[in-house]
Amino acid sequence: MEAIEPAYGTATLLLIAAGAVALLLFLIMKLKLHAFVSLVLVSVITALAVGFPVAQIPDVLMFGFADTLGSVALLVAFGVMLGRLLEVTGGAQVLADTLINRFGERRAPFALGVAALLFGFPIFFDAGLVVFLPIILTVARRFGGSLLVYALPAAGAFAAMHAITPPHPGPVAAADVLGGSIGVTMLVGIPIAVVAWYVGVMLVSRWLGARIHIPIPEVLFGEARDSSGRTPEQQGGANGNEAAPGHRPPSFGLVLLLLLFPLVLISFDTVIDTLVTAGTLEEGQGWAEFLGLLGSTPVALMITVLLAIALLARPRVSSMSEVTATLDDSLGPICSIILITGAGGMFGGVLELSGIGGALSDSLSDLGMSLIVQAFVIATLLRVAQGSATVALTTTSGLIAGAVADANLGDFQISLLVVAIAAGATVLSHVNDSGFWLVSRFFGMDEKTTLKTWTVMETTLGVSAFLVAGGLWLVV
Repeated sequence: MEAIEPAYGTATLLLIAAGAVALLLFLIMKLKLHAFVSLVLVSVITALAVGFPVAQIPDVLMFGFADTLGSVALLVAFGVMLGRLLEVTGGAQVLADTLINRFGERRAPFALGVAALLFGFPIFFDAGLVVFLPIILTVARRFGGSLLVYALPAAGAFAAMHAITPPHPGPVAAADVLGGSIGVTMLVGIPIAVVAWYVGVMLVSRWLGARIHIPIPEVLFGEARDSSGRTPEQQGGANGNEAAPGHRPPSFGLVLLLLLFPLVLISFDTVIDTLVTAGTLEEGQGWAEFLGLLGSTPVALMITVLLAIALLARPRVSSMSEVTATLDDSLGPICSIILITGAGGMFGGVLELSGIGGALSDSLSDLGMSLIVQAFVIATLLRVAQGSATVALTTTSGLIAGAVADANLGDFQISLLVVAIAAGATVLSHVNDSGFWLVSRFFGMDEKTTLKTWTVMETTLGVSAFLVAGGLWLVV
């Protein structure tokens, strides 16, 4: 769908958006109304307030909901299945034990973050988080303390790589619109993303984890298990549908292979899209389209789940019916996560189609400030107003493209502008961002706590990236 012609001025639209966010927080945090119901209700009220024709409102609501649900539901379902198989067969414990033995307990959060930086290079934020979740939870269970200490370094690493570095679609699109080199943007973006992760995520997560205790959630993977996949009850002699006692846990190499496999497949799609955008690869070639199919996130995760069933579960579980029961058990708890995340996309979609982005863009097109500061400010305001980081990235790039062309900038300077735009599109993730709800539900945090942790960390990550890019801009 296309955005409507705004019925109100920019100031009025911003007030409506602010009022909608305030109403949503009031319903959830004060009245304790379920987040899914609250998000749908506020989406309807907002659609009426901004002036959508009543007959179009159902389609408007489905725009954001269906788009988000389509990308999240399959990803989360297959990701949780894979995570459950890793957990019940002892694979996650094997990986966690190896990680801890190599890096030590004190450096475990840092090791998780570094691993996520490497894994996050070709894989999208949400896919990486889903695949990595069992390892995060297993390490956190082993050492105790606040989940934030272990979860934020890894989640923040995926967020940093996804937002700032090619071959991810946001920075690739921004570099293309601004006429820059995708290769230079990658070479500049990766070190800035690493520095911004350490300052804005790693150090901040230590501070947040020491002050806010988040218990290890049981909703996704059930009770803690030992390396043979047994619950405490099973260790005491009870029987269940999980990995049978006595079976040896999988090897570290097998577990690592299963984690790397979807990343390799997904990288096919990501790299091919990047090559097509850069003009290196001609669009429409059959072999490239087939690799793109294998690399689409749902297909890649489905194939990995099938491999996990064959290589992990069947040698350690007595029958295929028990494997199916285990997978079925993993799906029930994620219904709420999927629906709430979809409803968050619905709310963001209403704001996107309301025309607030276009109205805000028109008023920000000539701010009379340094180009890199202008890029960051515009992206930040668009991100806060309508929630979508992708929209903020692409819209900001289009707005400043003319000024960038007139300034005759080199590839290095353009790459710094791409980082500044990505930084602005990262900060202040809140209730109109579907990613906010994904993190909130995966980590078992209520909305207030998510604002105090995830929103703060996303902001420090984005600001850190902008400060590094701004400092380099002054030097060159």
